[in-house]
Amino acid sequence: MRALLVDPENQTIEEIDIAGMDDIVRILGFDTIESDAIGGQGDRLFFDEECFLRQSKGRFQIDTVIPVAGKGVIVGADGDELRDAVTEIEDLRGRTKFQ
Repeated sequence: MRALLVDPENQTIEEIDIAGMDDIVRILGFDTIESDAIGGQGDRLFFDEECFLRQSKGRFQIDTVIPVAGKGVIVGADGDELRDAVTEIEDLRGRTKFQ
């Protein structure tokens, strides 16, 4: 499914293909995953819940969602079911601040 990877260390956002939650865990490198809604179309930002305790490299913030350290993956979600992300890369770039 279509997802977006936010990499604050390199200050990049790219489209990726994932099969499910196992891929998100693998990409983020940790199994302490949390998510926050972004936008109004059902997309969620998945990130390492302990990112600040681990002192992950790079930080970013999307809209007014709390800042995140380390990588983030954006994918659509209906409850526990994941689906293609709706957010477009160019739109996300305009809404993301790298710190």
